[in-house]
Amino acid sequence: MDSSTLTIAIVIIVALAIVLLVALRKKPELPRDRAPSLRPRPDVPKEPGPRALPLESERRTERGVAPRMPSEPSVDVEPITPTPPPPPKAREPEPKPARVAADEVATLKRGLASTRGGFVARLSQLFRGRKEIDPALLDDIEEVLITADIGPKTTERILERLRERMSRRELTDEERVWAAIREEAGHILGGSRAGLSLDRRPSVILVVGVNGVGKTTTTGKLASRLSAQGKKVMLVAADTFRAAAVLQLEVWGKRIGCPVVRGKENADPSSVVFEAVKRAESEGVDLLLVDTAGRLHTKAPLMEELKKIGRTVEKALGRPADEILLVLDSTNGQNALQQATMFREVLAVSGIVLTKLDGTAKGGIVLGIVDEHKLPIRFVGIGERVEDLREFDSAGFIEALFERTDLAPSAA
Repeated sequence: MDSSTLTIAIVIIVALAIVLLVALRKKPELPRDRAPSLRPRPDVPKEPGPRALPLESERRTERGVAPRMPSEPSVDVEPITPTPPPPPKAREPEPKPARVAADEVATLKRGLASTRGGFVARLSQLFRGRKEIDPALLDDIEEVLITADIGPKTTERILERLRERMSRRELTDEERVWAAIREEAGHILGGSRAGLSLDRRPSVILVVGVNGVGKTTTTGKLASRLSAQGKKVMLVAADTFRAAAVLQLEVWGKRIGCPVVRGKENADPSSVVFEAVKRAESEGVDLLLVDTAGRLHTKAPLMEELKKIGRTVEKALGRPADEILLVLDSTNGQNALQQATMFREVLAVSGIVLTKLDGTAKGGIVLGIVDEHKLPIRFVGIGERVEDLREFDSAGFIEALFERTDLAPSAA
């Protein structure tokens, strides 16, 4: 073999060796989706679930950095709507303690001491010494009821019921007769509604009655009572012909802290009332209490003036007065019944205020007014203090009025 041939053979061998060496060093690159991972692969649950956090997130959590959550979950998760908490249960009003009711009755008993010691005491004395209950007892009861200012109509109604029950032999002893009288009185007074109906703003209350019954004082006490309940009250001195009434109402206004609307002396009461209603509307007053005149102050009769005031209220307010309270003096007896008849002929009286019940030994006027006129007793006055003007409670009134202290001693 010559030298040229040998040289070519060596070159070929060297080239093949180089190609082989290069081929051995170069590794085949696998597809990305089949590339092996050096990280430990967690067990994959069979059911699809949320994507596990990447290792970088785990390292960020270990360093106290909040991990970055994936923008979309790997599976569809139904959002959970939180259940709203139940509304708070309304707190039930606490029942009125029994001792409060007892205190109310005790106060009424003190206020009605004169009445209870008058006709009620006379009524209870009818049973002393009686061994049996006979129809003749009804004649004695009738006399006591008539002299107690209950009135002939109401007296006859009570006696008729007693006769019926006596004929059925239901009244066989004094305690049952006494209980029957109390029951009949309760039936008569059962329709009386205490308090006032004040659902509108401003509510207008006309206080009417003759002079001397305590009309202005009652107006002031009502204003004090309602103001203490958080009401915005305004007083109107519509008795412009009696300077003492205007001054008295202004004293009440200063004591309570409420404004008093007054006119010039001898001014037209209706004009004062009209101005007061408009002022009450503009100032957001809750209650407007109007103290009216109670005597013949001009040639025009008192009742015509009251009619005019009623029409003025309706014109200024767009509706009649919300309440018309007739104030009656309990000591006036049958005159009070006549006054109620007179005022009802010209005004739609909505309720009665009975004053001076603590100063009369009769007191039967309460039954007579409610029975004959079908008017509710709204308030009763049993003293001079503001708190002595009390809402009328028929059950408490009957209990306080017809209390007997002679049954036990007489039985003994």
